[in-house]
Amino acid sequence: MERRFLLTQAAASVAVAGLVLGGCSGQGKEQEAKPLPVTAKGPESSPSDPKHEPALVAYRAMWRDLAIASETSDAYSPLLDDHATGDALALMEHGLRKAKEEQVISKGKPRVDPSVVSSSSREVTVQDCVDGTGWLQYKPDGKLKNDVPGSHSRADATVRLDGGSWKVSKLYFHEAGSC
Repeated sequence: MERRFLLTQAAASVAVAGLVLGGCSGQGKEQEAKPLPVTAKGPESSPSDPKHEPALVAYRAMWRDLAIASETSDAYSPLLDDHATGDALALMEHGLRKAKEEQVISKGKPRVDPSVVSSSSREVTVQDCVDGTGWLQYKPDGKLKNDVPGSHSRADATVRLDGGSWKVSKLYFHEAGSC
């Protein structure tokens, strides 16, 4: 529950992963995943290994999808399950539903720069320092939800090969200021 709260706060207040079990598959979309801007290196950064790139692209795309869904606090966005599944998807949907209940949306986007911590042929574990300073929550009147600025928060994720594509299956978003 603490994990969901932390991610909800980020997804809502920093529009970070406001993470319905009934989302659309996203089939038919021809959008190319574009990496988010880079701001902070993870603690175990190493030279990029091309074999990890598909998993890292999926991780970055998950954040991009979440940022787009956070613009309307849409827990049913068909984008969400394009790059997330399992616990990560449930967490994002929960956070977005909470933001909708609180009548807040997020503007901007998080900046990510994941580092591979470990990997196998079907699973990559990443760590990141998500920069939420440009991803904030707003009330319906267009004013900021509060005067708390976005922060940098550690994120730990597992990206798995799922039916031929890489998807984030686990996501833990630590408290603000954790990196």
